[in-house]
Amino acid sequence: MTQANQALVDTLLTTLGNAYAPYSNHPVAAVMECPDGQQFAGCNVEVAHYKGLCAEASAISAMVTAGQRTLAKVYVMGPGEHLCTPCGDCRQRIREFATPDTQIMVLSHQGEVLKTYTIETLLPDAFGPEQLQPR
Repeated sequence: MTQANQALVDTLLTTLGNAYAPYSNHPVAAVMECPDGQQFAGCNVEVAHYKGLCAEASAISAMVTAGQRTLAKVYVMGPGEHLCTPCGDCRQRIREFATPDTQIMVLSHQGEVLKTYTIETLLPDAFGPEQLQPR
């Protein structure tokens, strides 16, 4: 398996530790990397009415706030050693900023890349911004 660089793994582990998941006990961390190498981290934030914020949404929000609009790589780490893939809502969020070359990687706590996806494999035949363009 491929190993992610230690600085990225450390960022994901720190971010995972900052997650606020008192209801599910399922902390998740994500890092969005732009083509210029800038990285934006996010963690899930749960609230009592169960409509919290996913880690991927949190990281994408930070990326957009900083003025970025394109994803080169997405890294996701969950609480266990199993695959913790983005939920359906986050797959659509990632789709909004992904290119066909964007890599979405799910990592273990040791930094092993458990699985890598493209947006087409993660969300086949997705609805995207190009479907909303005037004809």
